[in-house]
Amino acid sequence: MASATPATPAIRLTVLISGNGTNLQAVIDKVAAGQLGATTTIVRVISNRKDAFGLERARKAEIPTHYHNLVKYKKQHPPTPEGVRAAREEYDAELARLILADAPDLVVCLGFMHVLSPRFLEPLQKTNTRIINLHPALPGAFNGVNAIERAHAAWLEGKIDKTGVMIHDVISEVDMGTPLLVREILFRKRVDEDVHVFETRVHEIEWGIVIEGVDMVIQELVAQKQKGS
Repeated sequence: MASATPATPAIRLTVLISGNGTNLQAVIDKVAAGQLGATTTIVRVISNRKDAFGLERARKAEIPTHYHNLVKYKKQHPPTPEGVRAAREEYDAELARLILADAPDLVVCLGFMHVLSPRFLEPLQKTNTRIINLHPALPGAFNGVNAIERAHAAWLEGKIDKTGVMIHDVISEVDMGTPLLVREILFRKRVDEDVHVFETRVHEIEWGIVIEGVDMVIQELVAQKQKGS
């Protein structure tokens, strides 16, 4: 009698967002189609902005959501550098607790506009929960916010002729984790590519690299689970 084929290990995803959620929608669609691992599930979508349309996208797909905002924590501390730091650390610790309650294998940051501190990262590292991020720049260039606009301005000044998009591991240094997947984007040799046209082009490339990068990490996690079973 032939032995049964081992079932593909289930992978649980948590997605962090702050905005419209177009990249989230790409992931939702691929998961629904069974094209991001045979048994991948998005267990929750969390946003730090209440009006983020990505939350509505998740609800339409019947994915649990949570709104987790920093303002409540800032109100509990004086508006000093020390108070702001304490508020951020408390916020991050609670965010880690919320995420770990769902026991995800992978946390994917898709336009999550919040710098994650060690108070968030350390609890997830202890549970071997992988964290990756999408950033619209090449490794080591234009870290942090407004990367697309800053790259476009640098191009207009003749400082660069290309930028890019990457998926990288998340560490405490902003956008400095190990790059997992990188796509270069050449600026077009015409003056009429204003920042809005360029931003649209970057986002279109993001939709592809998000799927490819998330799928790559899922396959790694599946292989690790199969090896450990």
